[in-house]
Amino acid sequence: MKKIGFLSFGHWSASPQSEARSAQDVLLQSIDLAVAAEELGADGAYFRVHHFARQLASPFPLLAAVGARTDRIEIGTAVIDMRYENPLYMVEDAGAADLIAGGRLQLGISRGSPEQVIDGWRHFGYAPAEGESDADMGRRHGEVFLSLLTGKGFARPNPNPMFTNPPGLLRLEPHSEGLRDRIWWGSASDATAVWAAQQGMNLQSSTLKADETGEPFHIQQARQIRRYREAWTAAGHKRTPRVSVSRSIFALVNDRDRAYFGRDTSGDQVGVIDNMRAIFGRSYAAEPERLIEALKGDEAIAEADTLLLTVPNQLGVAYNAHVIETILTQIAPALGWR
Repeated sequence: MKKIGFLSFGHWSASPQSEARSAQDVLLQSIDLAVAAEELGADGAYFRVHHFARQLASPFPLLAAVGARTDRIEIGTAVIDMRYENPLYMVEDAGAADLIAGGRLQLGISRGSPEQVIDGWRHFGYAPAEGESDADMGRRHGEVFLSLLTGKGFARPNPNPMFTNPPGLLRLEPHSEGLRDRIWWGSASDATAVWAAQQGMNLQSSTLKADETGEPFHIQQARQIRRYREAWTAAGHKRTPRVSVSRSIFALVNDRDRAYFGRDTSGDQVGVIDNMRAIFGRSYAAEPERLIEALKGDEAIAEADTLLLTVPNQLGVAYNAHVIETILTQIAPALGWR
C-alpha cells in the first residue's frame, strides 16, 4: 500500500495555452486542485517552492488556505529551500499552518535547487559563515528549525512583560505538537540521505539525483532509500520513517492525453547541474496496460511508501484531476498500491 499525492511546481504563463496566467490563478487553482484530489481519494497535496520565478514561492499562506478548505488530505512541500529561510520565523508560520490544518502538514525542506538569480539567498539577508558553503548554510538552518520545533524553551523572559508568561524559558508560539516528526529532507545524494536519517527526518527523493554509479536512475534511487533506512536504524530512532519519490506518470486513456503526452518516450537523462553530474529519471506515459508493466520495473517506487505525481498545473484543475483520478482508479489497484 502506498500513499499517493500530487506535486505541483505552480508555473504560470501569459501564454494562451496556459490555464494559469497569473500568480493569483496558480494560488487559487492550487487550492481547488487539493480539494478535488481529496474528493478523489488522493492522500497528499504537495507544492514546490522556487524564488525569483513565475512559480509558487512563499508556501505557508497556501498551505494554511488548503488546510482550511480540506479535511483529510496531507499538505506538504517538496521542497522549501532552507538557504532562504529564517528558521525562527518559519517555526511560527509552520506551527500556525499546521494548527489550521489539524496536524496534516508534511514539510519537505532541503538545500534547494539551482536558482534563477546568482546567490539569491543573499537578497534575503543570508550568507554562509566563514568556511561554509551555501549548502552547509541550508543544512545549518534546517538543524536550527528542527531544534526549535521540539517546543523546548530557550528565550529568557522579560521580568516586566506586557503579558503574563508561563514559568521558565519561553518557546516560539504557536507550537504544533508532532510537527517535528513530519519534516522531510529532499536529498539528491546518498550521503545527504544518510545525514537526513541521522537527523530523524523523513526522506524525499525526486526525479533528479547525483549520478553516483552510472546505473539507471531508479536503481540508484532505490539504493539511496535502502541506505537511508539502514542509517535510520543505526541512529536508533523509535518511529518508522517515511520515504517519498516523485514521478511524472500519465495514463493515456483519451485523445487529449495522447495529444499532450503520447509522444513522451523519454528515458533517463544525464547532465551537469550545479557542477554535479546528475541523472534525471524518465517520465512514464502509455496506455494503462503498458504503463502498469513499465511501472512494475521501477525499483525505487517499490521501495517508497509515498508516491508524488508531478502534475502539469498549467493545463488546469479539471485536467489534472483527471490525471490523478486515472492513476488512482486504473493504475494503482493493478500494481497493489491501493
